[in-house]
Amino acid sequence: MPAATSSDRLVRTGSPAIKCEGLIKTYPGKPPVEAVRGISFEVKQGECYGVLGPNGAGKTTTIEILEGLLDATAGTAEVLGMHWGRDDAAIQQRIGVSLQETRLSDRLTVGEIVTLFRSFYAKGISPDEALRRTSLTEKKNAWFKTLSGGQKQRLAVATALVGDPDLIFLDEPTTGLDPGSRRELWDIVKSFGEAGKTVLLTTHYMEEAEQLCDRVAIFDAGRIICEGSPKELVRSLGSEHVVEFSTDRPLEQNAIDALNNIQSVDQIACDQTGCRMSIGQPHVVLPELILQLTAAQYDLTELATRSASLEDVFVAKTGRHLEDEV
Repeated sequence: MPAATSSDRLVRTGSPAIKCEGLIKTYPGKPPVEAVRGISFEVKQGECYGVLGPNGAGKTTTIEILEGLLDATAGTAEVLGMHWGRDDAAIQQRIGVSLQETRLSDRLTVGEIVTLFRSFYAKGISPDEALRRTSLTEKKNAWFKTLSGGQKQRLAVATALVGDPDLIFLDEPTTGLDPGSRRELWDIVKSFGEAGKTVLLTTHYMEEAEQLCDRVAIFDAGRIICEGSPKELVRSLGSEHVVEFSTDRPLEQNAIDALNNIQSVDQIACDQTGCRMSIGQPHVVLPELILQLTAAQYDLTELATRSASLEDVFVAKTGRHLEDEV
């Protein structure tokens, strides 16, 4: 299924669904722990907004403030034009929440769990409809403890949508899932957008954000380091392609400098395991790369080319690989 676009998701104009200004969360200690350090962003009505970054970046803390589970140390957070501490009951009736980890009773059935959550809302969809939308109808009478990891995640999403909310929070909904279960959840999230719902999604899977989100904010160390649509952020690199290669021994600096001077190479970064080059034209770079490595008596052991991604944006902004952080 192709990724939905903002036009598919009926993004609306008007007041934002979420508005954060100067959000700070500090936990007491010696020294104090600054989990969120001045976060500001807006989420438009009807869009899927992704909050990306490694574990410890401040994603979950931020989303828990927006869900009303934590109080901010400083700053403001507006949800659907309302504020926690003043409009709690009204906000609760209009949001759905799927936490990073949902603990439910092993001895309740899937149908009983969704029925229980439906009772929290004045209006919404039927429990059976929530199960249908999350492909859990055949598990209606199964105990929670018998579900697979993917089924438990889909059930958590079913509890979030049974109140037919205007705004849905999904915190790392596919962490730990196999690729098949992950894509099943992607289809569910896409259906939210097609229905005009607003989705705030946190994830450390860059491919997930590229598939699902209209806009993303990349978090690192409690701050937003960049924000925009996935395509805009990738274009900001100035390179459309990435070449990754390894040699029989680490490249010396003079060899790295020589490769950096190849036409259409924008950036090269090497470590003990290999090199990553941001490039414009593979047909120009690859022959010259192989020629120079051969002339310098390096044996090429691995070579791969691909399109640039949000992972490359993270590397360019932080100097680190996201997979090293999670």
